[in-house]
Amino acid sequence: MAFVCYDRSINRRERVLFYVVPFTMQTFAVFVALDLLGWRGTLITVLVYMALGAVGLPVFSGFSGGVSHLIGPTGGYIVGFAAMAAVYGLTVHFAGESRKAKILGMVLGLIACYAFGTVWFVLVYSAQKGAVSVLSALSWCVFPYILPDLVKMALAFLLSERVAKSLKNR
Repeated sequence: MAFVCYDRSINRRERVLFYVVPFTMQTFAVFVALDLLGWRGTLITVLVYMALGAVGLPVFSGFSGGVSHLIGPTGGYIVGFAAMAAVYGLTVHFAGESRKAKILGMVLGLIACYAFGTVWFVLVYSAQKGAVSVLSALSWCVFPYILPDLVKMALAFLLSERVAKSLKNR
């Protein structure tokens, strides 16, 4: 993805290329799994997903795979899915199994994923390309995705409730 930036020192526009997190439905899948499988089942699912991608199966964005996706600048967001499951599990454990507790667990889990992924991004990007501020990393990798992720969360919650109800009726 390219962004146009205005460079005041040379008074012209330049294209600046940098890594960004691709838009995917991965968080939607994690949210559905959290509600249907619980935190343990989701954690196992995420670990299997990461292992499949690490050995080269095309499960990551753009139908790609390989360890490079996990250790690259945006790999922390994939690893952050495991943090989502753990935080969700802790929240539901202490707050109960109510709808509000589940939604709170999903929101806190998403924040944990963002935090883990952003720290990872800053460390790896800085080592590969040069120093980057946390605010820049957030503006590239988190801020554009907050609203879409909240919409995915709401849709996942509604879908998983209906699926669970349908499975219960069978």
